[in-house]
Formats: sequence, C-alpha cells, structure tokens
Amino acid sequence: MIDTSNLYNAVIIGSGPAGYTAGIYLGRAGFKPLLLTGSLLPGGELTETTLVENYPGFPEGIQGPELMDNMKAQAEKFDVQMETEDAESVEDGDGFKIVHTHSGDIRTKTVVVATGSAHRKLDIPGEKEYAGLGVSYCATCDGFFFRNKRIAVIGGGDSALTDALFLTRFSDSVFLVHRRDVFRSRGVLPQRVKEDPKIKIEFNSIPVEVLGDGKKVTGLKLKDKVSGEERELAIDAIFVDIGSVPQTDFLGSYLELDPAGYILTKGASSLTSRAGVFAAGDCCDPVYRQAVSAAGSGCKAAIDAQRYLLN
Repeated sequence: MIDTSNLYNAVIIGSGPAGYTAGIYLGRAGFKPLLLTGSLLPGGELTETTLVENYPGFPEGIQGPELMDNMKAQAEKFDVQMETEDAESVEDGDGFKIVHTHSGDIRTKTVVVATGSAHRKLDIPGEKEYAGLGVSYCATCDGFFFRNKRIAVIGGGDSALTDALFLTRFSDSVFLVHRRDVFRSRGVLPQRVKEDPKIKIEFNSIPVEVLGDGKKVTGLKLKDKVSGEERELAIDAIFVDIGSVPQTDFLGSYLELDPAGYILTKGASSLTSRAGVFAAGDCCDPVYRQAVSAAGSGCKAAIDAQRYLLN
C-alpha cells in the first residue's frame, strides 16, 4: 500500500528492464525506492515476448516473462516496494517531487521515469493472434529465427529500410511493404535497398490481414492503394516497423521532450530538464530500444539519483 504521508527517497515509474534495474541499484544502496509497475503491462513489453536469445548471461536463451520475473524477484530482494499504480502526472513540490496517482499523491525526493515505449501496431486481423508466432516488432531480436525463410518488413522510414537490409543476412527473400510510392527515408538507404537483389519492394501496398494456420504466420494479404485490388504474399515472418510511441504523455510539459515525445537527457547521463528527475530506457531512447541497453540506462539513472540524494 502506498504511504502518501511518507517522503520517499525515490519513486521509479515503470517496470521494464530499466525500471527494475534502477530499483535493484537503489534498493541495494539502501534507499528503499517505490516502484510503480503500471496497471496495464507490469514488466513491460518483454512479458509478451517468447524466447530472448540476445540478453547476456543466458546462452540457451530465456523466455521474456521469465526474464522479467527474475528481475522483479531480484528487485524485491533488495526491499523495492512495488505497487501496480499508474503515474497520472508529476510536479514539483516545496523541496520534493509529487507523483499523482489514482490512489493519492506520492511525495519523493527523486523520480526515475522508465515508462518505455510501445510499438505502433498495424491493427489488422491476425496481427495480435500471431504476435510472437511470426509477427515481430524487432528485427535485431528475432531475425535469426527466420533464417532461409520468406520475410516481410512493413514500413518506409530509415528504421524499416535498415531492418530490411539487416534481414538479408538471414534470408534471400525480403519483401519491403510500403504504403506510398516513394520512401520517406533520405540519404543512401533507399538506393542501397533498391540495389539489393534479395529485397523486393512492394510500393503502394497496404497490409490488410496477417494469414496463418493457427500455429504460425503463412502469409500477408495486401491491398493495392491505387487499384484497390487485393493479393496474398506467402510469408513466414512479418516485421512491423512503423515507429514507436514513447509512453510520456502523462508528463505533459513537465519535462523537455523531443518532437516525437522522447525525454531529452543531458549528454550520456540520465539527467533531464528537471533537477532530481532522471530518465531511463526506451522512453528516452529512440535509437536502440533493446532490453540490455534499457537495463544499462536504468543502472545509470539509479547512480545519478544516488549522487543527487547524497549531495
């Protein structure tokens, strides 16, 4: 139960790899932080992931939910108090911060924001049903599983083009599906994609349904944006790469954000535009968005918060 009369040393908002790691470091240092896991998806997006093979220390891989359960247990071992609450807003008090929640206002000396980001979804039939069964949102994480398979990448920005090129390491049949007739990306990427013999570009194509046999993805139904005709591609894997949304709306104008909503930090630190408020994980990382980099930034935020508290 949240003690609204208490002045906490630190409140961590978010419970993915960044939030749990910040909790482990602050808890082990004796600061007894309060961690708000959120009510919708405690543990973050890794709880919806199957096998994780690129997190150090697990040579045989580990299931996403198990990895997050391990992090949670480790944080609890170091006296991290956890509540399934959502932060509704944050503001400055008289010498402290106030985190507003449905259950009341929390007073704290420091705040670590580790709310992550959410992948933009296609919102088409079959996408949710086959998530983790051929539908993926991370080429770096899951590309290896589809060696010598037929792969579709959905998107037309820098990230989608980069992922399409990356996936040619595993497949000779990569279909890049883009709803427009030109790429949004600038520079050398479009030319490299067009010249790669392993990539076939599907311009003016809108995904309308993910097809499967009940166990895995078998195809993708596309609609031609110009003619309106529909066709099916035989596909084993679909990588959705249409951007991500940082979960920072609750902050309003409290912190300085970039145009896409990611929290701006100072240099290589976790320091934000507000003294005593630190950011970690995907909510301040529009580039890497990996579990291991999020955990590392959670460590940085905890150390920065410790220094702030001690000084």
